[in-house]
Amino acid sequence: QLQLVESGGGLVQPGGSLRLSCAASGHTLDYHSIGWFRQAPGKEREGVSCINSGGFTNYADSVKGRFTISRDNAKNTVYLQMNSLKSEDTAVYYCAAGGPLISWINVNEYDYWGQGTQVTVSS
Repeated sequence: QLQLVESGGGLVQPGGSLRLSCAASGHTLDYHSIGWFRQAPGKEREGVSCINSGGFTNYADSVKGRFTISRDNAKNTVYLQMNSLKSEDTAVYYCAAGGPLISWINVNEYDYWGQGTQVTVSS
């Protein structure tokens, strides 16, 4: 059973940076697409970014140029580097694992989810 654990969240000032990690256990991530989603209070969960098994990446328009997703298969971990953070980036961030070919922004395409990590951007 694949298990995902997010870490790296916290409180940061606007314009600051954070790096989130999604560490997997129980199964290799090599053949999975890994997505990052976020959910703010009162809002639906939305796709932020995804990286597939071949390293191809996708980003939501709201984070393009500010966030970078990457994977380290040797460490069975996926990262989300978040720069130039804004107050509207405040949310609980989740990582999720799906198959090799998925519609990355669709939450129903993912089979495994982490518990989430809180990111708060505030002065």
